[in-house]
Amino acid sequence: MRHKCPENGIQVRRIRLPVSTPRYPEKDRDIRRAHLPLALTQPCFRGSSCLMTAATPCLEVVIFLTLGKGEKDTRVFLQIRFAGMGNLLKVLTREIENYPHFFLDFENAQPTDCEREVWNQVNAVLQESESILSGLQAYKGAGQEIRDAIQNPNDLLLQERAWNSVCPLVIRLKKFYGFSLKLEKALQSLLESLTCPPYTPTQHLEKEQALAKQFAEILHFTLRFDELKMRIPAIQNDFSYYRRTISRNRINNMNLDIENEVNNEMANRMSLFYAEATPMLKTLSTATTNFVTENKTLPLENTTDCLSTMASVCKVMLETPEYTSRFNSEDTLLFCMRVMVGVIILYDHVHPNGAFTKSSKIDMKGCIKVLKDQPADNVEGLLNALKFTTKHLNDESTPKNIRTMLQ
Repeated sequence: MRHKCPENGIQVRRIRLPVSTPRYPEKDRDIRRAHLPLALTQPCFRGSSCLMTAATPCLEVVIFLTLGKGEKDTRVFLQIRFAGMGNLLKVLTREIENYPHFFLDFENAQPTDCEREVWNQVNAVLQESESILSGLQAYKGAGQEIRDAIQNPNDLLLQERAWNSVCPLVIRLKKFYGFSLKLEKALQSLLESLTCPPYTPTQHLEKEQALAKQFAEILHFTLRFDELKMRIPAIQNDFSYYRRTISRNRINNMNLDIENEVNNEMANRMSLFYAEATPMLKTLSTATTNFVTENKTLPLENTTDCLSTMASVCKVMLETPEYTSRFNSEDTLLFCMRVMVGVIILYDHVHPNGAFTKSSKIDMKGCIKVLKDQPADNVEGLLNALKFTTKHLNDESTPKNIRTMLQ
């Protein structure tokens, strides 16, 4: 059936698409009979609708085609709400088959021959991640020794005790910082593989699930590291004491063996790294921005679409029982939430307009709702990450309802 909008001459085609729907409890069956509004992109299209009934599990979709001179000029404006799933997938200028609606096997994905080379490189880095987290979790600091030394500046024994306590900790901090540099290179290798032509980001993520899983593991590690780091103020206190002491000793012409491990240039870089509230996330944001800047022949959309697609896939997986039932471990739910938040933050830093505008390809309202539907203890850190580590949340273009949800 075709209609023509008198305001702008846009043709309207009404079609029916079969869709697979999850089973609903008896009390929720009325959801499937609901008359659901489609808030389409053009003002004159407001009030269009789709209908799903229990008898015929189909979704009636209205597609608006702006007809140009040739087939390539055709632009599709489409928004679909799947009844009962609370899931709005916005597709602008995309083919219908490219909906980011598939299962990413975060638990069992294995590399294909095409993925193997990059997968091996990234895997060598990721194998260190658990030991890095264990080392950070076990970090106790030298607070007492430092206080004793400061309070008794003439007691050489206490000065030596504080110094000997701080030096091994600084070596450990250097190891964490060095790992962030490895992670940066690993992320850029994955971005290169997951954004290169001729495939779309959706096709890459669906076909190269082992690399998508590694990308997710990097984000998961990053948020875990930063959550731990924020709870350990001793890190910056210890490093500040180290820098003050080594400067004083340098003035006194004392040669210190540790300067062979952490020289002045390294200390400056480490200082900037640990000054960040979320240093690993900052590293990944910078790495992603640099990737876009350095690859001038690669459209920005390839990178941002990769991030938005992964966010959409994670959101759909989290809110769809059909998918969550396939997880073998409850930890995979938290993994999926961390990944969703991580890609949102990266998208917000890389995309010129950020993740929160109405034109964003990420359904921020839906993503936040998914988080808020989880136990508060599991998501408090993730909601705080969206509040405090994103770039555009407080922009005027951010809808008030999104800001309110994150208050």
